[in-house]
Amino acid sequence: KKIIIFDMDGTLLDSKKDMTISINYIRDKKNLAPLSIDEVTDLLNNGHSNLALKLYETEEFLPNDKDEFIKHYENQCIINTHPFDGIIELLQNLSNKGYNLSIATNARILFASKMLKHCLLYDYFDFIIGGDDVKRAKPYADMINLILDKYNYNDKKDERPILVGDSSNDINSAKNSGIGYIHVSWGFGKGDDSTDYKTVKNPNEILKYI
Repeated sequence: KKIIIFDMDGTLLDSKKDMTISINYIRDKKNLAPLSIDEVTDLLNNGHSNLALKLYETEEFLPNDKDEFIKHYENQCIINTHPFDGIIELLQNLSNKGYNLSIATNARILFASKMLKHCLLYDYFDFIIGGDDVKRAKPYADMINLILDKYNYNDKKDERPILVGDSSNDINSAKNSGIGYIHVSWGFGKGDDSTDYKTVKNPNEILKYI
């Protein structure tokens, strides 16, 4: 069975408002002006370095800021977050066709599980790998390789897996792990002019390329 791996935020779920609210909650505690939703999504999804500096004006993420964010976002993450239009129908279709479906997300597994259960998507997936399940999150290949290992994937006899994502982190993770990639245009990140992958404008279009 073909393996399809999905990114979560910006691909399956529109979570940008809740993420921005929690980040601005920390910024307010540090007497920093709030960031817009567009500013936050650009920083988180397009490979920007020095995130701590850009988000909180610190050289690294401070333990107290991390703890406060986790406490706040654990409750906030399901307030406004919802699946993009057509995602539930896509997953139903893929599941009915017998595809192996998994998730590779840089979000903590605590948040990912809660959000997916709240949005009624959790049970579609065999494996859900979060950023705290591996040493190196996307754009490295660690998440993808872990999922492929769980499926006992054999590149000599099995069909090439595909990652579906929305950001440069996803593009580079697919490249680093040697699997295929489909880019969604409705997400938070940006694609490039590469001819190495297809870009789709709606979830149903994904079916044409897998």
